[in-house]
Amino acid sequence: MHMETQRLILRQWKPNDYRAYAQLNADPQVMRYFPAILSNNESDAQASRIEELIAQRGWGFWAVELKSTGQFIGFVGLHSQDETSGIPNAPFIEIGWRLSAEYWGLGYAPEAATKALQFAFEVLKASSVFAFTALQNQPSQRVMAKIGMKNTQQDFNHPKLDQGHRLERHCLYAITQQQWLAIVNKPD
Repeated sequence: MHMETQRLILRQWKPNDYRAYAQLNADPQVMRYFPAILSNNESDAQASRIEELIAQRGWGFWAVELKSTGQFIGFVGLHSQDETSGIPNAPFIEIGWRLSAEYWGLGYAPEAATKALQFAFEVLKASSVFAFTALQNQPSQRVMAKIGMKNTQQDFNHPKLDQGHRLERHCLYAITQQQWLAIVNKPD
């Protein structure tokens, strides 16, 4: 299964994506809002787990490639957070993204995320979709706003980060199916 936007393909992962994903995860600029950069082994294990989840469910954090070149640029997609996650409002479907820095600022994250939201609401019939990030991560919060998500004002301490960690405080954004439908059905 794969989905297309004007400029992108969202698809299952391929073995040759792993090297580019490891480079992305080793980039301090890309990983500045994550606890640490990832080693090649950690990155490969993460990509393998993402690939397995897509194979099992038919959806997940899809690999994103440029239509024009076939270049892998990162991932955009959906993940499930269960009730034991420690995140407010869980269980829920989460939307997320991680793109190589050279592809930032070109509108690829909102373009792919809009397609992922369409899948969440039309195929999975989700009632809402959530996203969260460190309070400092303004670029991701801008993407959340561009795709119609609203800050829930439910800031929380990320349960997987140590108390006092510089990235501990997170914000939580959400969009309901009704809000999404109002956006997509709005006359031009």
